[in-house]
Amino acid sequence: MAVMIHSKYGYEPPEWVQADSRLDKWYKDRKRRANKHGAFSLDKKRSKQTKTH
Repeated sequence: MAVMIHSKYGYEPPEWVQADSRLDKWYKDRKRRANKHGAFSLDKKRSKQTKTH
């Protein structure tokens, strides 16, 4: 049986833990860039749309 590692998402194989960490880093960086530049931010787009209607 494969070695299972306990991560914040439960018990997973090591490959999945590495993939999750890469995705988490990518999402955190994308979120930081969106907040910095105001681009790609769904919350801001939604607030502008609700104000115009």
